[in-house]
Amino acid sequence: MTETADAPHVSHYTYRVRWSAEDDEFVATCAEFPSLSWLATSQFEALTGLEAVLRDVITDMLQNDEPVPQPFGERSYSGKFNVRVGEGLHRELAIHAAEDGISLNQYVLRKLADI
Repeated sequence: MTETADAPHVSHYTYRVRWSAEDDEFVATCAEFPSLSWLATSQFEALTGLEAVLRDVITDMLQNDEPVPQPFGERSYSGKFNVRVGEGLHRELAIHAAEDGISLNQYVLRKLADI
């Protein structure tokens, strides 16, 4: 199948290929389609196999008028999200931020960037 104008190109999705000791093969996964995976003896074969499955899945979704997930790389993000934490953790974070001489927002941003 070739890509259609109303479907994202499969190469725009977020893939990960890793070794699976349990399966004794490489497994390819796609973040936007977490229920799909493909096993193969090489990284390349795992990725190309998953891309082929994804093309078929997207074709089926379009034929059934189902929404197709937009690739993460093509989505817009505001740069804002709210996280609720317990009072004790909030206090600890505020103390660490004050000890480092930075705002709580900057402290949390630095911690998140370390991931």
